[in-house]
Amino acid sequence: MSEFDGLKGLSAPAHRALANAGHETLKDLTKITETALAELHGMGPKAVTALRDVLKEKGLSFKK
Repeated sequence: MSEFDGLKGLSAPAHRALANAGHETLKDLTKITETALAELHGMGPKAVTALRDVLKEKGLSFKK
């Protein structure tokens, strides 16, 4: 089970993309750029937006 389970806006392909890339927590996403995330196979614009919004709510952001 990952921190991404149950997040609104994440499809099954987006979940698989995160898992296959080794990302299990929101903190993992602070180590990659938004562009790199968007390039993952299965990661669509809706999922990227959802993750950006959740990071912002937690006071976090993608790597610059």
